[in-house]
Amino acid sequence: MNKRQAGVLLHPTSLPNPNGKPGQLNNQAWLFLDWMESAGLSIWQMLPLTEPHDDLSPYQAVSAFALNPALLPDDWQSFIEPQAFAAYSKTPPHWLEDYALFMAIRDNQNHASWSQWPDGLKNRDTDVLQAFSLEHSEKITALKQQQYVLSVIWHKLKKEANQKGIQLFGDMPIFVAFDSADVWANPDQFQLDEDLNPTVVTGVPPDYFSETGQRWGNPHYNWQAMQADGFSWWRKRVAEALKQFDLVRIDHFRGLEASWEIDATEETAINGHWVKIPGEALLDVLQKDFPDLPLVAEDLGIITDEVVALKEKYALPGMSVLQFGFNGLPDNPHSLHEQVENSVTYTGTHDNDTTLGWFESLDDGAKHWIMEQLTPLARDKIAQANLPEELLLSMPWPLIVAGFESVASRVIVPMQDFLMLDSSHRMNIPGTSEGNWGWQFDWSQVPEELAVHIKTLVFHSNRLGDLHEK
Repeated sequence: MNKRQAGVLLHPTSLPNPNGKPGQLNNQAWLFLDWMESAGLSIWQMLPLTEPHDDLSPYQAVSAFALNPALLPDDWQSFIEPQAFAAYSKTPPHWLEDYALFMAIRDNQNHASWSQWPDGLKNRDTDVLQAFSLEHSEKITALKQQQYVLSVIWHKLKKEANQKGIQLFGDMPIFVAFDSADVWANPDQFQLDEDLNPTVVTGVPPDYFSETGQRWGNPHYNWQAMQADGFSWWRKRVAEALKQFDLVRIDHFRGLEASWEIDATEETAINGHWVKIPGEALLDVLQKDFPDLPLVAEDLGIITDEVVALKEKYALPGMSVLQFGFNGLPDNPHSLHEQVENSVTYTGTHDNDTTLGWFESLDDGAKHWIMEQLTPLARDKIAQANLPEELLLSMPWPLIVAGFESVASRVIVPMQDFLMLDSSHRMNIPGTSEGNWGWQFDWSQVPEELAVHIKTLVFHSNRLGDLHEK
């Protein structure tokens, strides 16, 4: 891709909602598209749109395919057109029946994990499932209607975004939750024992940050079975994602080269081991299905030469995070002078503190050293673009300017950074389970001149994407 672009990271649940609920796919989503267009931003990146468990993390979902019903506008039932829904029901998405049945049973079983359901339901006994479906047909139909409406609204949003020259950029967790419709409906695709419990679980090994590593607990894929059926499940998953998005990030991409497997009986990740994954065979198949392969590799952390080679074989963009670029170590891929063209550069991600919060947490010496590097870039842009000095010399704007000026083909800035918000507005604190994923902005936080300032920066950094054609 030759065109340089700039975008914003904002999950739809972070859209304003006067009703005190999470953001919805209502008029606020369209207002945000209008604001993006006025700001010259051509990528809207978001987190996974799937329905989370009770901790609200979109990276642990009850389905890898179904959209989150919390995104439905309050008047969602008015979007149901009986004839259109009947047509949708005749040729439904391949995952719909299993998802609706799973969620109806889950509700009936008070949200207990499917592994704790009565045997007939847990083991998908045909007669038991048919009887349940008949008894709970209204609930199951309502769940299908929700997914139909979400699909209708989402594709309308995507069409209008694309017409404005804006691409939608999605996120795909590499692993799925054990308590999900995916594992319940496809146990042969995962490493489970005869009682349908995981034999090994996911995580990462001990490192500088954690003596015991991280035990995530997701089930591992049965890659042998997946490869034997031509990676059917993965191909369907990627196909669904690319209907929803123009570009998709593969979270924990290194897991397509090798994964850290931990025996399910282990309480920590210490005693795991690396297992090679047929990622090259999978990406070969995906490239045949989608020749452009519009994927981005999340390659943060300690990345091996083998992972780099896999990413580069398919010319997949990687990521860099400017907040990580100031440790003074040589060859730091996140530093200002180590950026590469085929990548997506961020000031920070959903797992980082806001840039203002990050900067304020540093000691005075570190702040001075960072500003020594960033101020010349900001002053150049002030002179070139006639932007206000008091803005571009105030953090987080010097880091935003550095991102816009980088050689990376795409730069993404969290909405919190555009709004100059502090740590109290961060989206997620990794390693904690409470108080995350709930942040929302309000239009009162958006200065009237902000869109003009961003568009000026977009223009003078040559990041117009396709917007100049619109």
